[in-house]
Amino acid sequence: MSRPGSEAAARRRQHASVFAALGDETRLALVTALCSGEARSIAQLSDGSKLTRQAITKHLRVLEGAGIVHNTRVGRESRFGLDPAPLRDLREYLGRVSAQWDEVLARLKALVES
Repeated sequence: MSRPGSEAAARRRQHASVFAALGDETRLALVTALCSGEARSIAQLSDGSKLTRQAITKHLRVLEGAGIVHNTRVGRESRFGLDPAPLRDLREYLGRVSAQWDEVLARLKALVES
């Protein structure tokens, strides 16, 4: 049986890994390119980019490590697709944090105005 605190810590580590993966302009562009829902090859993702296929591959591996993309082999080709679950989790997390700040700011406003 796992402790409740360890589950929360695991979620924080997962969120941190997703934030870190998304903290790069190239990786954000790759996520945007995969938002259509269509899995794409490295060649397709590097088309029109100044980056090499090897550089694109390194960025995709970081996104894959964070669970944001998944890799499927089609013959000799790797195709990468977006897994939106980690992004949904982050959205929920940011919603909770935003609500907490809204409450704190409302209390502060009430204190200042009283």
